Amino acid sequence: MSEFSRELNRWYFKNARDLPWRETKDPYKIWISEIMLQQTTVKAVIPYYERWTKKFPNVHSAAKAEEQQILNLWQGLGYYSRAKNIHKAAKYIVDHFNGKVPSKREELKELPGFGPYTIGALLSIAFDKREPIIDANVRRVVMRVLAIKGKADLKNDQTIYKFLDQVMPKKNNRTFNQALMELGALICRNKEPLCLLCPVKEKCLAYKKGIQEIIPDKQSKTIKNIDAVIGIIKKRNKFYIQQRPSKGLLADLWEFPGGKLEANETHPGALSRELREEIGVNVRGHKHMMNVKHYYTQFRVNLWVAFCVIENDPPVDERHKWVSLKELSRYPMPSGSAKIVEKLQSSLTSVSHK
Repeated sequence: MSEFSRELNRWYFKNARDLPWRETKDPYKIWISEIMLQQTTVKAVIPYYERWTKKFPNVHSAAKAEEQQILNLWQGLGYYSRAKNIHKAAKYIVDHFNGKVPSKREELKELPGFGPYTIGALLSIAFDKREPIIDANVRRVVMRVLAIKGKADLKNDQTIYKFLDQVMPKKNNRTFNQALMELGALICRNKEPLCLLCPVKEKCLAYKKGIQEIIPDKQSKTIKNIDAVIGIIKKRNKFYIQQRPSKGLLADLWEFPGGKLEANETHPGALSRELREEIGVNVRGHKHMMNVKHYYTQFRVNLWVAFCVIENDPPVDERHKWVSLKELSRYPMPSGSAKIVEKLQSSLTSVSHK
């Protein structure tokens, strides 16, 4: 074991967070946690992981589930293609490996949603194989250790991989890889790194040169604003919802009808146009209900939501349904739509308590 890995592992054993997926060596549960942790914070993932492993404790249970059950349990985590790939991969594992997650790289490559990081993480953490893994935290840590200037992108990964291959121990690689990621999350942070608490600061060239705050380069992100209207149509005690297309953004999720505002269009005008174009109904009147603001990776959506009075009935089929307020929670929805459901539910509770 190198001095770097020895100091890192010693720090990890004393300071590692108590996380539920670290209490198991079950490859299935480690796989689920690794997929959930992509593009999502640890704090946000914990309740999702616990609900998922309770509902689907093994590969067979995940494979048998309906896709809508999978998406519903995933609701709020975003990047829904991850959940769909878990479902597809679980079915493949049941069909080809008798429900046992494979431990060979070539076999894992055949599974949907298994890229280089996921494969490396699973082989290392679940099977303790000597596999360097690179995520955003690892990339930042090593770039600082080696004083590599520039953006934290794929072009530096070959150099990072070589360094990891040199310092990784021959055994207990699951600890080393988790320790390196933990160091990036807790100490070698993106902003205001806590260098004095770092177990490997003596090995860090950026720390010695005093340039750790400027490595890697900060990446500017342009957030696009999108204004949209949403129509809440109620018939007796049921609400009208529709399913999004199977391809594209938020594929197969359910939502209330509506769409984007066009240039110089008013909210009521856009609402009438969207509902006429989308579901063929004429809006006779409306009452503003709420505004919802929600951030996605590349854009911010501003939803103007209104109850609608319509002149004719909308279509009803597999992708267009009337559902009760209680049933709405069974349909996986984008986070913005989920906030509308919460408002409807709270309004009903408020009325019932009066």
